[in-house]
Amino acid sequence: MVEHLTVETFKAKVFNFEENKDWKFEGNRPCLVDFYADWCGPCKAVAPILEELQEEYGDNLDIYKIDTEKERELASMFGIQSIPSLLFIPTDGQPQMSQGAMSKESFKQAFSEVLGVGE
Repeated sequence: MVEHLTVETFKAKVFNFEENKDWKFEGNRPCLVDFYADWCGPCKAVAPILEELQEEYGDNLDIYKIDTEKERELASMFGIQSIPSLLFIPTDGQPQMSQGAMSKESFKQAFSEVLGVGE
């Protein structure tokens, strides 16, 4: 199941921006963070795809969602201007941001190329 993050759970599971100035991933497996809003049409289109992918990839990958309306601090910290914005985070290396809705195949390709994760 895709997990919704707050500022507190984001700091524990992804990046503790209060303790670290430079990027330091807190998780133990690659993840995707979906910045979305309930009123966003493309976000609604992506949501069921992300649920399917979380089931398919299971413990190889974590998929998180951040409601930009409720978590404005996180949205502004990442400079979210348009949604959906998708943050691909490998366990090592820098995260990569993608904007706009993606197809299931595009997600799978990004999981493989950016995160080094297969199903």
